[in-house]
Amino acid sequence: MLTFIIRRILWGVLAMAIVIAITFLLFYVLPSANPAVLRAGRNASPKTIAYISAELGLDKPIYTQFWDYVKNIVLHFDLGYSYYSSASVTSLISDRLPATISLAVGAIVVTLAAGLPVGIISAIKRRTFFDRASMSTALVFVSAPTYWLGLIALYLFASDIGRFKIFDSSGTYVPLTTDPGRWFGSLILPWLVLAAGSAAVYARILRGSLIDVMGEDYIRTARAKGLRERRVIMHHGVRSAITPIVTIVGLDIGALLGGAVLTETVFDIPGIGRLNYEAITQSNFPIVQGTVLLAALFIIVANIVVDIGYAYLDPRVRPT
Repeated sequence: MLTFIIRRILWGVLAMAIVIAITFLLFYVLPSANPAVLRAGRNASPKTIAYISAELGLDKPIYTQFWDYVKNIVLHFDLGYSYYSSASVTSLISDRLPATISLAVGAIVVTLAAGLPVGIISAIKRRTFFDRASMSTALVFVSAPTYWLGLIALYLFASDIGRFKIFDSSGTYVPLTTDPGRWFGSLILPWLVLAAGSAAVYARILRGSLIDVMGEDYIRTARAKGLRERRVIMHHGVRSAITPIVTIVGLDIGALLGGAVLTETVFDIPGIGRLNYEAITQSNFPIVQGTVLLAALFIIVANIVVDIGYAYLDPRVRPT
């Protein structure tokens, strides 16, 4: 098992190195606009542009630029500076990261708390009213775009513009350390909106997987041994059926930590996704580059954790 973990980590390091190389290629070699011109601003003199080019190292050979780029990221975690505020990209991301972590973790908790029980009950009681109603509802949530669902939720339940003033509306986010009560209240609606589609997907996948598993020979053997039905379902059935969900959860966590752009924009949450959106509209390459690398790091780490968890849940994929 230790060899398997080390191999997965090494593959993750290789994947991250490839992402760094591609990011450098996209943002430093191929961009249509000169980064020095973007940072200098409009109507900048050629002398100013030349000075900024030298400051950014753009006048050096491409291999030297790449080495400096990798060295700054790996050794110093230096992602450069914003073209507009000259603030450190690392500090900007650090300031926004707690909001994104709050949104992502809460959404995953709600997703699992809603999707897994619905999927299990629907599989055990298939073709009942609950099964048909829950799967039909899940299909609606899967089909609904996140931004549309967020706007509908604000219209119905926001405390300021909603028809039923239940939850705090957009623009009310406060950090957890400032006021835990307001932090929780301001994120309930974003959590529900962000979790709706994922919970529906999890429920449908788990239902189909569990139905297949419950027809296996080892399930019949467990019942023949006199085990309680609850233990047969949860210990033998769900443990085997849940492995596809583990894979999806890992990808979702990585993507959410990389920035839930639409949800953060609709609910005015100052997270990584919102920062990335603002940087794209301003052609602020260092921030876009930093958020892309951060998202890639989260996804790679999440996949490594998922692979290890998958091997634990399913002995068939463990290395021999």
